[in-house]
Amino acid sequence: MSKIHVLSPRLANQIAAGEVVERPSSVIKELVENAIDAGATRIDIDVEKGGSKLIRIRDNGSGIAPDDLPLALSRHATSKIITLDDLEGVHSLGFRGEALASISSVSRLDLTSSTQDTGEGWRVIAEGRDMATQVTPAPHPKGTSVQVKDLFFNTPARRKFMRTEKTEFGHIEETFRRLALSRPDIALSLRHNQKAIHQLPAGTRQAEQEKRLASLLGKNLMNQSLYIDVEATGLRLWGWVGLPTHSRSQADQQYFFVNRRVVKDRLVVHAIRQAYRDVLFHGRHPVFVLYLELDPAVVDVNVHPTKHEVRFRDGRLVHDFLFRTLHRALAEVRPEADGSTAPTNMTHAGVAGQEAATEQPMQDQTAIAFSDGSASGSSDRSGVSDEHSVLPYRSQAQSSPGGISDYLNSYQQISRQAGAMQTESVADSGAAIEPWNTGAAPQGLPEDDPTGAPPLGFAVAQLHGVYILSEAKDGLILVDMHAAHERIIYERLKTSYQEGGAEISTDAGSSVDGRES
Repeated sequence: MSKIHVLSPRLANQIAAGEVVERPSSVIKELVENAIDAGATRIDIDVEKGGSKLIRIRDNGSGIAPDDLPLALSRHATSKIITLDDLEGVHSLGFRGEALASISSVSRLDLTSSTQDTGEGWRVIAEGRDMATQVTPAPHPKGTSVQVKDLFFNTPARRKFMRTEKTEFGHIEETFRRLALSRPDIALSLRHNQKAIHQLPAGTRQAEQEKRLASLLGKNLMNQSLYIDVEATGLRLWGWVGLPTHSRSQADQQYFFVNRRVVKDRLVVHAIRQAYRDVLFHGRHPVFVLYLELDPAVVDVNVHPTKHEVRFRDGRLVHDFLFRTLHRALAEVRPEADGSTAPTNMTHAGVAGQEAATEQPMQDQTAIAFSDGSASGSSDRSGVSDEHSVLPYRSQAQSSPGGISDYLNSYQQISRQAGAMQTESVADSGAAIEPWNTGAAPQGLPEDDPTGAPPLGFAVAQLHGVYILSEAKDGLILVDMHAAHERIIYERLKTSYQEGGAEISTDAGSSVDGRES
């Protein structure tokens, strides 16, 4: 008797479901993407008990013809690709033809659709068994409704791995957020246990899109973000990037879309982190909602069953384009007279284009920004241990009466030189060099006082061995000694690099070659 045999259609579909249908949120992702591919302009999502009991999705797309309904539930049946050429330049979100077949194999699926405006529709039912589907007439407006009940009812091993209702709905809401951000031109709604959670109208203008972002990610993001739109070498990058002052302790508000498909790509993540490296403190993560548009033929989306990963034909080109675009956008941020921040050549993002960016009063008065994105006087010092950073400065300042003033004066001198160097570079080339203060906080260095006061004031005290308290013309300034020391060394390295790589000595006594660094 042969040891090799063909798997039954039911078992084959259930194996495929293990890749495609991870949890209820996976079902919603696949079904909503089908609705988007069908040209829907409105999609309504209803779930009960975190999606384990019921998932219902309605759209007003093109619908499915009666003859195609049985095929829609068959494995590897799709209307989106026909030849290999279609696969090499995929324009749609779905193309494998596995989603409906996989979902129907582990649930009770009811699909009703109509291609007519007359209200005449057809219905097909599947309950995870090896049985021929039957198509029956059913009234339905133009579009499609898919109802998924009792997910994993016939696969107990999969069902017991589902989490609590609250946890599963959290994943559903995150999936909804990604889909809503990917297509702001489509109206979307989400209900859970008969309660409306989100009602998002469609919008194509920037102000309408920003309103959607504010409702999903919070108004604070829109008050502290930049809108960019840059196109070059066949690539277009547009969207919103948060200012370094709006960083987070975890990477939970990072959304990147390639041709409106949400992806998680290490090349993309590396390019963005490199763009922020000079303005973010260690352990902090930037916030962004970015859209990359390029020819579908130069990006492969068929590298993962859930299509979360992509592969670019020219990864170096994409990496450099992302890095340079974001780096320049952050470098062009300048403080305004009211203490808010805005780029010199790009539009500052605000909800509906109207809300001005404002900072907290205490930050306006006392915060000075350094290259790591932290503000002097900030209580967030994650990643910096007292043993290795605070004590050496404390002991050195105490051993030298002029230690505090030396730190402050050195920083003032270096900051002036860096500012002059950047101004000369902008005048010569029209583009900012790697910035010394790229908008990491709304307050930059004050101008020199004609009466003779240094830009950062006169040092008057040391606080807890960590901060310098200085008196300026307009008030008191707190300077983080640790960040100032890093800033001084950093600017010396950059100045050395610009001058040809002269060897310099750090305060610790070690020598560093600027060009090699």
